[in-house]
Amino acid sequence: MNPADISRRNALGRIAIGFGGLAANTLLADDSFHLPARAKRIIFLFMHGGPSHVDLFDYKPKLNEFNGQPLPFAERKVQFAPRGNLMAPPWKLRQVGQSGLWMSDLWQYLPRVADELCMLHSVCETNVSHGGACMKMHTGNEALLRPSMGAWVSYGIGTENQNLPAFVTICPTSLHGGEHNYGAAFLPSAHQGVPLGTPGYPNSSAKQAKFHYMENTQHSRADQIQQLELLRLMHERTRQEGLNHPDLEARLKSFELAFRMQMAAPEATDIGGESEATRKLYGMDIPATENFGHECLLARRMAERGVRFIQVSHAGSLPFNNEQWDQHTYLEQGHSINVGQIDKPITGLILDLKARGLLDDTLVLWGGEFGRTPTVQKANGPVGRDHHPDGFTMWMAGGGVKRGFRYGKTDEFGYHAIEDRCTIHDLHATILHLLGLDHERLTYRHSGRDFRLTDVSGNVARKMLA
Repeated sequence: MNPADISRRNALGRIAIGFGGLAANTLLADDSFHLPARAKRIIFLFMHGGPSHVDLFDYKPKLNEFNGQPLPFAERKVQFAPRGNLMAPPWKLRQVGQSGLWMSDLWQYLPRVADELCMLHSVCETNVSHGGACMKMHTGNEALLRPSMGAWVSYGIGTENQNLPAFVTICPTSLHGGEHNYGAAFLPSAHQGVPLGTPGYPNSSAKQAKFHYMENTQHSRADQIQQLELLRLMHERTRQEGLNHPDLEARLKSFELAFRMQMAAPEATDIGGESEATRKLYGMDIPATENFGHECLLARRMAERGVRFIQVSHAGSLPFNNEQWDQHTYLEQGHSINVGQIDKPITGLILDLKARGLLDDTLVLWGGEFGRTPTVQKANGPVGRDHHPDGFTMWMAGGGVKRGFRYGKTDEFGYHAIEDRCTIHDLHATILHLLGLDHERLTYRHSGRDFRLTDVSGNVARKMLA
């Protein structure tokens, strides 16, 4: 068939089928094992560097009682600087909300939504180093290149909006795995995360956050339609000749999505129509919270437009360290700055999602790649804490989890997860379950074996499910 014989309407029809067809086709062939979905989408608020659980959420009276005394058992051998004795939190922890969840008094806004949160106090088994821990948190593997959590979600349930990606990562960190933390690895490339904005906080302000390479100044839309039409015809001919290849198909779908995004993406990222009250809710009226507030507002706009997986990264550098939450020293100063930047924005996000009826089917996940030690870090300058993967805190909200609930427990010093241990594979299995996916059957065959996000382990943490 001659390309000139195909009408523009037919061409647009073919283009519309493109990525949407990919989304439908990559829903697993056997749809029968899908579970009732409690969440349609996830917003992952990633705190790069390792927030200190014992200073922020995991109240341990023994740290005050034994402040300055040795830990009564041996610490792990892998350390990044000499460690000292137990150290009490520099801040007071108090119970908030009707649920009585514990929070540091650093949190001034988050207590407003305490009864929406499900605290996971027993997360464990990431790597002790940033690189391995970030890769484990995002991909389920700490050493090998694997598809990211968002890519698996995109592959498993596709997209609700043919004109936007299924997976968007807002101002992603460029350190410790970088693009591999939101990549597709051996999954079709259409499932990789599309970055919105550039890495770094606050170096790259969300004010300038945009999808890159969205504008085509060399060709009109009519010309682009003809180009895509010709590519699709050429691809169909090669497929009929038995020369089809998945990578070629994925590349063509990405071209088609990029074409459609030229109209949809500018509207999705334009906050000009947001009310002044909404901007204040996210802290955009205050310099300290303006940037992260903008990122969280963009996340809500992506969520309500059908993006399945939205990651928002609080990452970059402070004057005294390269990773935002990595306070080996300057713990008190660093965590005060960090909480001050995110407290109002994330509280505003949860309140906004709830007010718009989105929280019930949106899973919000907060946390870093590990926690911090209950012992002090010995180094030059004000004291801090070392990396700690053996038991730390993350939290969820909405999307089918219990509200105002504490799941799991660490020991009396906040060192080891001792009750309802939640490994990273368990965490991933639970997230997929909430999205209606059986983690044991969400697989992709590659290099002669079936791979999955949870590798060969992982159990759904059913006690936290509503």
